[in-house]
Amino acid sequence: MRIGIDLGGTKIEVIALDDAGDSLFRKRIPTPRGDYLATLNAIVGLVNEAEAATGMTGTVGVGIPGTLSPVTGKVKNANSTWLNGQYFDADLSKLLERPVKVANDANCLAVSEAVDGAGAGAKVVFAVIIGTGCGAGIAINGQVHSGGNGVAGEWGHNPLPWQDDKDRLFLDDEICYCGLTGCTELFVSGTGFIADYKKLSGEQKTGLEIVKLAQEGNKQAAIAMEHYQTRLAKALAQAINMLDPDVIVLGGGMSNVDSLYDALPEKIRNWVFGRECDTPIRKAVHGDSSGVRGAAWLYSS
Repeated sequence: MRIGIDLGGTKIEVIALDDAGDSLFRKRIPTPRGDYLATLNAIVGLVNEAEAATGMTGTVGVGIPGTLSPVTGKVKNANSTWLNGQYFDADLSKLLERPVKVANDANCLAVSEAVDGAGAGAKVVFAVIIGTGCGAGIAINGQVHSGGNGVAGEWGHNPLPWQDDKDRLFLDDEICYCGLTGCTELFVSGTGFIADYKKLSGEQKTGLEIVKLAQEGNKQAAIAMEHYQTRLAKALAQAINMLDPDVIVLGGGMSNVDSLYDALPEKIRNWVFGRECDTPIRKAVHGDSSGVRGAAWLYSS
């Protein structure tokens, strides 16, 4: 069997899959935030539980909110900062006494959806996470494409393209956690959507509340939704101009906003070079299970 681990900032999830992709075991526990050794031990405990419950041993793949540096072999760019600078795969392999494959969590989403999800059968899948943060991953022929620097797909930390006056006004007091300004993550994450509505209305609402208000005809919520759709279309058009994937898959909380799938195809054409674009945009089939399933599929047949 294949064991997948999704290591998030608030929870760690394990799944065990058989060869057909059916779940044999699944469990979530809180992440020991700020404690590297406790995080490793928590993962070992979950692997042991999965193997005890199924009576089988398995390969282990892990999705992390960062990447392994091909230069140092250490974790970098993780917003779970206690992972940064650690030899995570080597340390975990030693504890589990077997090889461990590690990939960025957005790349795990891409692999999951390329294997048996919304991108099944597609050669190049660009998978986007639009939740608390914003990131993306690339799968080619069902395999992670991480690039020579380990940052392929880091779409959220490029500047939002074709910024207009409304975009620049939004940025007046917004700086990305990476230390730069203008990052796409500031605009198209769920956090960015909430921030834009608050600037328009003065009210603090959740993303779901804003979407509902927009559906009910609330003016500020409708404007925030229009801003969001346009900004996401710009950002995806830039990805199409660079990579031209066979399919784009959306994951994360904002991927559940059904109106995006109606609005985006037409809007994207405004910025794709040549104004022609029929790239399918689909919701992740496996939802919030895509990351952990993709981690398991890092060991493919």
